[in-house]
Amino acid sequence: MATQTRTTQGAPPPGGVSFSLSDPTFRSIVYQILVVGAVIAVGWFLIHNTLDNLARRSIATGYDFLGREASFGIGESLIDYSPRDTYGRAFLVGVLNTLKVSVIGIILATIIGTVVGVARLSSNWLIAKLASTYVEIIRNIPPLLQLFFWYALVSDSMPPVRQALNPLPGVFLSQRGLRVPVPAPDPVWTTMGIALVVGIAAAWGVSRWARARQARTGQPFPAGWAGLGLIIGLPILTWLAGGAPLAMDVPKLAGFNFTGGAAISPEFFAILTGLTVYTAAFIAEVVRSGIKAVNWGQTEAARALGLPGGPTLRLVILPQALRVIVPPLTSQYLNLMKNSSLALAIGYPDLVSIANTTLNQTGQAIEGVTMIMGTYLVISLSISIFMNWYNKRIALVER
Repeated sequence: MATQTRTTQGAPPPGGVSFSLSDPTFRSIVYQILVVGAVIAVGWFLIHNTLDNLARRSIATGYDFLGREASFGIGESLIDYSPRDTYGRAFLVGVLNTLKVSVIGIILATIIGTVVGVARLSSNWLIAKLASTYVEIIRNIPPLLQLFFWYALVSDSMPPVRQALNPLPGVFLSQRGLRVPVPAPDPVWTTMGIALVVGIAAAWGVSRWARARQARTGQPFPAGWAGLGLIIGLPILTWLAGGAPLAMDVPKLAGFNFTGGAAISPEFFAILTGLTVYTAAFIAEVVRSGIKAVNWGQTEAARALGLPGGPTLRLVILPQALRVIVPPLTSQYLNLMKNSSLALAIGYPDLVSIANTTLNQTGQAIEGVTMIMGTYLVISLSISIFMNWYNKRIALVER
């Protein structure tokens, strides 16, 4: 009886928590409170010390500078910008330039990485070795060196503007980049853009209907061809209905540079190509490992049903491999977006480059750095949320 009393003496009451450090639950709560308190204290000390030092040196704080005139030019912009615009608009230009590189780079890297990843598993010895060589070489060269290589390839090896290469009518390639003709401004192009969005939405709806129909009746429907017809056909019909304008804005040499048409600068080419090629090598390994994770019996079953290699990969293997591919693929998308900050080294006006110019002119480094951190955080979280949603959508549902 005495032994039983000593054993239960330090135990918490039934259904409750003992307010004693000998109770693991109470002790863990105390430790968590202490850790949170220490983090808050350190944060308060850093903020208070920073504000005190800024006040002693009479350095202005706050984000009022965003409304002042920027007084510096930006070489590339998706929106209208001039040196008379504000720092806020200049920062927006940098954000849009970063998003442009990131979105296009993610799309291209996914396509190239998927092709290379599948090629690594090819039964053709030459194709498999070429894909493996690409992956092993590119992954082991720092991305910054690759950016320098692609930038030098254009800026140093291409001829000056006056001796620009003219491989096709209206297309010019020089040290200033690539100039190509584009359609002249016309209201029909906006309408065609709307028609393209409608076509994509309609193709998605047809794809869902086709899958439901096949699950219900067992009869396949060529949803791919139908969707492609909608995506291409609706804009073409809109173009025809708008009078089928054919006027083109062709680049012309004027002084020391070309005017008209659309331009792809060496900086944009270098940052986009470098990040795409570098990230695609990692995505290729992700795709290869995802395909290898699918049981070989799935391939044998598809062959037993008479499916050729292409449909087996597209309809049987890749849908199952996606469940393994998507989580590490998300990390590669985030890496590509964050590596876009290397554009500062080759002069592309991305978020970091413009923010760096802003904080050098205004002297408000803390605000500039926090804006950079906040923007990258928002973009990263947006990518993560979307990819997590897609990962849950394709996950197996257990009964």
